[in-house]
Amino acid sequence: MHSNEKPVTIIGGGLAGCEAAWQLLKRGRAVKLVEMKPERFSPAHTSPLFAELVCSNSLRSNEIINAVGLLKEEMRLLDSLIIKAADQTAVPAGRALAVDRGLFSRFIENQLNSCGALEIVRREAVEIPEGTTIIASGPLTSDVLGRAISQITGSDYFYFYDAISPIIDASTINYSRVFKASRYGEGEGDYLNCPLTEQEYEQFWGAVRSAQLAAVR
Repeated sequence: MHSNEKPVTIIGGGLAGCEAAWQLLKRGRAVKLVEMKPERFSPAHTSPLFAELVCSNSLRSNEIINAVGLLKEEMRLLDSLIIKAADQTAVPAGRALAVDRGLFSRFIENQLNSCGALEIVRREAVEIPEGTTIIASGPLTSDVLGRAISQITGSDYFYFYDAISPIIDASTINYSRVFKASRYGEGEGDYLNCPLTEQEYEQFWGAVRSAQLAAVR
């Protein structure tokens, strides 16, 4: 780092923020990484660690013949911290790149903590600071930071759509009733499938239709 260069501020310790910090640190730039956890959590997160995934299969396909798989291979060539962590903590998932979410986040945090030019600030960002700043606060940006972003972009609101991916405690599964199979007829059968009779399926469908709706964020 040159003596006249100020640290680059990165707001958000998710996937984008951690990758940006890693790439800058590799190139000799000092980084100030601002992350609101564990002082405050978004509605979707529970872990104090960086790069918390809400789904073990968030990274999708690992096959080079499609766009998302090709992107991962390009990121490997660029020494991506995120893909390096995923490869190190991968779990069987057919052709997808799925990870152990806890080990994944811990790997990334340990790698970043080993970089001497990184300052980690554990507080909520309430304004956009002067100087070079990367805003990587994610889809569930806090209201106060969202207002600050709106002021500089001229937009009153943001859009983000995603599906909910429920997580089941493995100890609650009755393994005498489930079977292993792949998702699309390929692989070694890395997924547990929970079969339903026609009557059970109709009951399940009825429960979903009559269930209380979750508030949309």
